This record gives sequence, structure tokens and C-alpha cells, in this order.
Amino acid sequence: MSRELSIAVIDDDDSFRVALVESLQSLGYDASGFVSAEQFVAGGGEGSCDCVITDIQMPGMSGFDLKKLLVARGSAIPVIMITARAGVDLEAKAAASGAVCLLRKPFETDALIDCLEKAAKP
Repeated sequence: MSRELSIAVIDDDDSFRVALVESLQSLGYDASGFVSAEQFVAGGGEGSCDCVITDIQMPGMSGFDLKKLLVARGSAIPVIMITARAGVDLEAKAAASGAVCLLRKPFETDALIDCLEKAAKP
């Protein structure tokens, strides 16, 4: 997989978001962080990235709401959802929304790389 993938990380947990962005950058990816889905959308993020990693549960627009908005706008950007929640139906909801993967925090780097490889497939 090409490490040229540009990734937007959207998570309201500052320490987690910064750590994930830095981890992706250390792996050779072009990654940037956003504190909210609204910030991502307002900044035109969907036009400047190849993949979105978003938390599901955030104040304001949720990860599911963001995915719906992207689909409504005709965007085919692959979305990887992440969560610290333990709901049993989250995998089904994420799959139904069209998300590439759902990762539960904390997750292993290998699991994230597997999701990014799925996201990069045409």
C-alpha cells in the first residue's frame, strides 16, 4: 500500500487525536487532526484527504452523521470509525453506514494498518 495516503483524523479527545496523528505520521502517512466533524467539513477537509478516521461519539455531529453527510454529498471517501463504546450493535451500524472498518479503542497499530489497506483499495 502506498504511504502517500492523506488521512483526516476526527476525534474530540485531544490527547488521543494528537497521538493517532503522530503515530500515522511516524508510519509515513500524511495525517492531520480535527477536533470535530464540523471543523472538518467547514475546513473543506473532504476535498483534501483520501481517508477519514472518525470517532463515533462526539459532541455535535457524530461519526455516523458525518458519514451520512459525505454520502449525501456524493463523496466516496473511505471512512474508518473508532469508538471507546461497547455497544453490541455498533459493528452492524458501522457496516450499514458504509464504513470500511470499526475499531474499538484502544486498538493495535496492525489493526489500523489493515483498515487503511482496505480503505486504499479501489
